[in-house]
Amino acid sequence: MKTDVVVIGGGAGGLSASLSAYKEGVDVILVEREERIGGILNQCIHNGFGLHYFKQELTGPEYAEIFIDMLKKTNIKVLSNSFLYSIDEKEKKIYIVTPHGIKDIETKAIIIATGARERPFGSLLIPGKRLSGIFTAGVAQKYINILNIFPGKRALILGSGDIGLIMARRLTLEGVEVVGVVERLPYPGGLLRNVIQCLEDYKIPLYLSSTVTEVRGKGRLEEVVVARVDENFNPIPGSEKIFKVDTLILSVGLIPNTELLEDKVEIDKTSRGFSVNNLGQTSLDFVFASGNCTIIYDLVDYVTYEGEKVGKYASLYVKGQRFGKRIPIKKGKNIGILYPNYYTPIEDLTLYLRVRKPMERGILKIGTFEKEYKDLVPSEILRVHIPEKYIKNLKEIEVCIKEEKFYV
Repeated sequence: MKTDVVVIGGGAGGLSASLSAYKEGVDVILVEREERIGGILNQCIHNGFGLHYFKQELTGPEYAEIFIDMLKKTNIKVLSNSFLYSIDEKEKKIYIVTPHGIKDIETKAIIIATGARERPFGSLLIPGKRLSGIFTAGVAQKYINILNIFPGKRALILGSGDIGLIMARRLTLEGVEVVGVVERLPYPGGLLRNVIQCLEDYKIPLYLSSTVTEVRGKGRLEEVVVARVDENFNPIPGSEKIFKVDTLILSVGLIPNTELLEDKVEIDKTSRGFSVNNLGQTSLDFVFASGNCTIIYDLVDYVTYEGEKVGKYASLYVKGQRFGKRIPIKKGKNIGILYPNYYTPIEDLTLYLRVRKPMERGILKIGTFEKEYKDLVPSEILRVHIPEKYIKNLKEIEVCIKEEKFYV
């Protein structure tokens, strides 16, 4: 097969990138490992999607369906039940595994939109046996929402990221007794609206500065030991509390899916996602990346915005446009996660960032640009538009936030 652009991944980032590239007049092939495109949106039946992009509140399947319907009106070829096997960067050819064997596709540009995976239980180094009844939040969500399988009767959740908070509410609505959510940080890991709507409204306790130190049981989980932690996240002896549960749900972070290209393109050491410029271009010029394989977004709307941009510039690359210099963007004081990694001065810069710690008030500084923010928390991404005039002629762009205190 031959095409202009191959998009790997049919979730929010891949769908928006595919449609955007198609609108630019190039041929597009979309490769999706599942039978149905839509990605993780298909199992997220709660609302809260589309508030920015569509100005209305949608469920995950509703949000995905809008783009799937748009895709059906195009000539984009979708290869389902197929996944990327390898890339030949010299020949600009990819190899994919399909139900009919390994196939190759000659292409002029690639957009990687492979999303992220959940951090597994084995990576947490928690003492105990390999018991049944321990699930990642995404797996539990799929069991309930897609497969109609009940994961357990009495559950504890480790991690207060958005998926964990939403699953606390979902399990409660399905009749599971959720005894609490445990978070090692001194503040919640998810959006404030989810803390209120998923925990406080259902009177589910949130145990901050705490973590799981042991799991116990014979075959099936029976007990989870939770202890408070100090400022270095070390368990405090004597603070242990035992929860008698048959289910432990893990919401302990997502890892961008980058494995197949880690030895070919630059990877961000902090986010572990692909390092890209503001056009979505990686260090390998014909490879672009979009969505949660670059940075873990908190809103799917942001994934869509960036996917559209990446699709546009991948198409311009196919048409022969080259984009020139890449100015490094550097994390300064109080910045935890930052996207993109480089700025190519073709258009204004849109930054996505997470602060390193909660702040009542902070002044964001980028070049000669300054903007004040209140109630900053690491769980919420800031999306900031920086006009080119504020960063013009810089050899390096440093992004920092100066913490300010409120005085009465």
